[in-house]
Amino acid sequence: MKKNMGNTDKAIRTLIALIIACLSYFDIITGVLGNVLLVLAIVFLVTSLINFCPLYSLFGINTRKSKE
Repeated sequence: MKKNMGNTDKAIRTLIALIIACLSYFDIITGVLGNVLLVLAIVFLVTSLINFCPLYSLFGINTRKSKE
């Protein structure tokens, strides 16, 4: 797995995951929508921790700055 996520991308994904977790914790989002968003939040956190997004590699996207 080649890293393909930059710091800004990781920060945005982590922030979105934390917002979804807070909304779920305070019962603002519930039910099926809440569960789907929690799974999405987990995926966002995992991909930001490992610096790799499988969808980015499928579409050839790379937000990581290369050191030249």
